Amino acid sequence: MFGIYLKRELGRRKKAALVIALGLALGIALVITVNSVSAGMTQAQDKVLQSLYGLGTDMTVTKARTAPSDNSSGQPRFEFDAKSDDDDTEQSSDRVMTQGGQALKSSLVAKVAEQKGVSAAVGALTLNVTKVNGSFTQGKAQSSTSGSSGDQGGPGGAQGGGSTAAPQVQGGGASFDVNSYSVAGVDVTDQDLGPLAGSKITSGVTFTSAQTNAKVAVVSKSYAKENKYTVGETLKISGTKYKIIGIATPDSSESTTDVYLPLKQAQTLADAKNQVTTIYVKATDSQQIDTVKATIQKNISGTTVTTSADLAETVSGSLSTASNLATSVGKWLSVAVLAAAFLVAALLTSSAVSRRVREFGTLKALGWPSRRVTRQVVGESIVNGLIGGALGIALGLAAAYAVTAVSPKLTAELGSTGGGGMGGGPGGGPGQQSASNTMEIALSAPVSTTTIALAVGLAVAGGLIAGAMGGWRASRMRPADALRSVS
Repeated sequence: MFGIYLKRELGRRKKAALVIALGLALGIALVITVNSVSAGMTQAQDKVLQSLYGLGTDMTVTKARTAPSDNSSGQPRFEFDAKSDDDDTEQSSDRVMTQGGQALKSSLVAKVAEQKGVSAAVGALTLNVTKVNGSFTQGKAQSSTSGSSGDQGGPGGAQGGGSTAAPQVQGGGASFDVNSYSVAGVDVTDQDLGPLAGSKITSGVTFTSAQTNAKVAVVSKSYAKENKYTVGETLKISGTKYKIIGIATPDSSESTTDVYLPLKQAQTLADAKNQVTTIYVKATDSQQIDTVKATIQKNISGTTVTTSADLAETVSGSLSTASNLATSVGKWLSVAVLAAAFLVAALLTSSAVSRRVREFGTLKALGWPSRRVTRQVVGESIVNGLIGGALGIALGLAAAYAVTAVSPKLTAELGSTGGGGMGGGPGGGPGQQSASNTMEIALSAPVSTTTIALAVGLAVAGGLIAGAMGGWRASRMRPADALRSVS
């Protein structure tokens, strides 16, 4: 009887049912759209963080920044002496520096790995190489320049194709170019964590565990393209030649490291034996990252521990702005629209019940108890809610698909955490980032099963709220109301 009556009443009131369903559908569609866009924002931020941290990294450990000494300028200097008074003399000089001298002992890697809650820890040494190529005539020329090294916050400081600076010339003419690039020393025995974890080798091969001190290199795709390097060629750093064995392409955004070397080779170049600039840490439980961070900070003094959440706070640009809008304005707008949809559905249902005074009064006169009338109204409302939910899911999926298809571009800029020496990833860590650390991310709007389940729950909730108000109105009707409604 319930099903037959329900089908008949819904068939008779198609327009009213459609209006109620559409109101709920709009609210539910907006909730799905906002949730899917928010999920896309989160994924985009994760891609930015992965390009710095590397896949699987939950936090990094670096040396706490200290104030520079008064007699330390922090600027690399290059000395060039012309050998001829008549002819131009071509000279080249490399200056290799660690991250502002903020290095840790390699032994701390094992100590970090022993901390409770730590699954794995890997050390890396990030360097900045400032290369000067010059031509000098008749006299001496001295260049003083600061590449994007030294105190450039995150390991590696400058990026590929780095800065240029004017020379200081004494007694003669000089013409030279200055550029800087980042180098990461990689623990070749564990490449699943650390600088190379966020990239894949698209040409050549990666390091083998036997190449702990081999003169081989892997270069980033962007750096190889810029300098026309291919697998098998030779890269020269401070007079040492390295054979390029592979080209690395980042899984997302741009690489923040130009050249990867075995850790021991990087330590030799920088005269930093048994030192690392960053320790990459993977926790046993991603839900306990804050606890692990506190444990490391407590047991290993003089270090700065930075999690991906800390790094996320430094992301700015249109990605951050859009994310804030989606999580604040968007969600509150969804709540407001959904509440309005529920209220409108409840009012429309109550109004529809008021127009059915004769019908419900007659049913009560025939012996229907109030709870049966209420159940009938609630049943109709729930069906309307489910119809609205189905329409809302369809509209929400369409909106999410449209966002993904358009894939609007958002920019992400990485700033400073204020903790100094933070080891985001090679060349990156949110120290003082250069302009080249502005990344462009394509936005998508993935819809999860949880979001669909939420939409179904909202549809049922909307039907129940509308049915509750309509049922309450119907339960107050008396058989006499039916007689009074007869004209």
